[in-house]
Amino acid sequence: MRLLATSLLALACASASLTASAQSAGVKTMDGILVDANGMTVYTFDKDTANSGKSVCNGPCAKLWPPVAPMGMPAAPYSTVTRDDGSAQLAYQGKPLYLYEADKKPGERTGDNFKDIWHVVKP
Repeated sequence: MRLLATSLLALACASASLTASAQSAGVKTMDGILVDANGMTVYTFDKDTANSGKSVCNGPCAKLWPPVAPMGMPAAPYSTVTRDDGSAQLAYQGKPLYLYEADKKPGERTGDNFKDIWHVVKP
């Protein structure tokens, strides 16, 4: 019983830590996916390479898939990448994060599996 209670406490602390680091990065978990501070769904792009430190979605791509800007200093598993224009972009587990221009209301996920290369982030 004591081991179970200790395990549950450790799990709760880990979950609280992940939530705190997400909120300090400017994103949060809602309904099992990452959303920005406004509740808009956050996506990753399969053509980005994790931990490369950059995004390959620039120009017209970034107009349709706006990069998520970091809020404050993100803590692991969040980080930042430097975009081609020199601006910072929030990353999760080394993958740059994006919004989707076609999502108009919080909670919409119209970009999920778009062309089989854009996906919602499930932390």
